[in-house]
Amino acid sequence: MFCYQCEQRAKGTGCTVAGVCGKDENTAVLQDLLIHVAKGISMYSKKARELGARDEEIDQFVIEALFTTVTNVNFDPSRLAGLIRKGANLKDKAKKLYEDACIEAGKTPEPLKGPAEWTGEEELPKIIEQGKAITEEWRRLAEALGDDRSGLRDLILFGLKGAAAYVDHAQILGVKHEKVYADFHEVLDFLALSDPSMDVLLKTALSTGELNIRAMALLDKANTDAYGDPTPTPVRIASRAGKAILISGHDLKDLEELLKQTEGKGINVYTHGEMLPAHGYPELKKYKHLAGNYGSAWQNQRGEFEKFPGAILMTTNCIQKPKDSYKDRIFTTGLVAWPGAHHIADKDFTPVIEAALAREGFPEDEPEKTILVGFGRASLLGAQDKVLDLVKEGKIRHVFLIGGCDGARSGRNYYTELAKAVPDDCIILTLACGKYRFNKLDFGEIDGIPRLLDVGQCNDAFSAVQLAVSLAEKLGTDVNSLPLSLILSWYEQKAVAILLSLLHLGIKNIRLGPTLPAFISPQVLEVLVEKFGIMPIATPEEDLKSILGA
Repeated sequence: MFCYQCEQRAKGTGCTVAGVCGKDENTAVLQDLLIHVAKGISMYSKKARELGARDEEIDQFVIEALFTTVTNVNFDPSRLAGLIRKGANLKDKAKKLYEDACIEAGKTPEPLKGPAEWTGEEELPKIIEQGKAITEEWRRLAEALGDDRSGLRDLILFGLKGAAAYVDHAQILGVKHEKVYADFHEVLDFLALSDPSMDVLLKTALSTGELNIRAMALLDKANTDAYGDPTPTPVRIASRAGKAILISGHDLKDLEELLKQTEGKGINVYTHGEMLPAHGYPELKKYKHLAGNYGSAWQNQRGEFEKFPGAILMTTNCIQKPKDSYKDRIFTTGLVAWPGAHHIADKDFTPVIEAALAREGFPEDEPEKTILVGFGRASLLGAQDKVLDLVKEGKIRHVFLIGGCDGARSGRNYYTELAKAVPDDCIILTLACGKYRFNKLDFGEIDGIPRLLDVGQCNDAFSAVQLAVSLAEKLGTDVNSLPLSLILSWYEQKAVAILLSLLHLGIKNIRLGPTLPAFISPQVLEVLVEKFGIMPIATPEEDLKSILGA
């Protein structure tokens, strides 16, 4: 195997024996094969769309296939094989869709090559062998393309995977857009090319960032239509006495279903990781047994889950290999899976509830302690006039966006030290699980505005972008002229998608860490530095001096 799509790749270059994330070779090659299948489906779907034909089942499957291969989602070869079998059937369906559309239009179907020619197997060992062959083919093509073009190709693919995560959450809540699906098919069809040019690769990378902006906008609409606009909300980070369920991941619909099914059963529900922002949504926080947030970011889960005295539900990516001490009380749902873990496909969370009731729960209430969340798009835009006034009065000197994906690699204490060192006349926006590096610290206020504003999940980068664009318009300037600096941490593909979105918007001087992606070659990095001013983080002291000039 070879995998370098996350920040924790082995030796800074890539995982070749087993994934640092925990996936083995079989899982890795099956994920490669699933992407290959999605390309074949999209090749036919793109042609069919040009003739006015589309299929919703096909559209949604391609999104699910991409999201399934994001880091820390699906580690189960049997479930991956099931998706590949389904993909084989849908590729045939997409081919027929295209051929029927040609007949309708009086045209001769064009024979498609590459991934469109693939045919599936039924038995798992044979599917794995197919996966190994596809992985080898992908690596041979990478060698032929060279580091620059193959790196850009992977940058596009990883960004597309990240955007798929957001579209999947939106489509689960019933919010879809034909143009978004069409663009996914377009990019996957492009990735099936064997000899793309540097110029076209760069252009496609930025268009993938544009696609991700639309994906985040879809999810913003889905979440706010379903659960209301987030409002500033104190969240308890101390346990309450009683039975308990911990829910982790990103899927708000799963949280809603769990809250409905546990209502009146004497069970407290706690959020973990990226589920923390759920407490700001009016239609979720109305449940009185949504008791608070437990623990921190995903990479600490093995220690935190072991100590949690109840059942655990994983809803999306972020799962790590469960310890034996809690393997019998951790459950997965949706696309997330781990071999041997109980998977709930029908959203009937009765097994989770029974596991919680069978355990003692927390013995007593811990002393009250809260943190503040809920500064989503509506809250940020509602406060922008006051922020502008404070900027004009010199009370707010600068705004820092410090956030992104957290991880276990050393060097991430930079973000804690940076946040602590930000001067008292500056505001910090934060989002995604990177916030756990400093979100329990007291930063105080500036004239009633908290100095630390939790914008939400990683997809809520859309909210921060909307605020920046609106502030720039009110000041009659561009975003790059605002007293605003972006210092981002990345781990997996959703962070890549957000970075591409920021580059598409022309946002410059982004600081990225704790390390730069291995798939960005020196030449490509040189282009990004020249065109966008992107740079690696240095030390908190050096970066603050560079940004503030003091």
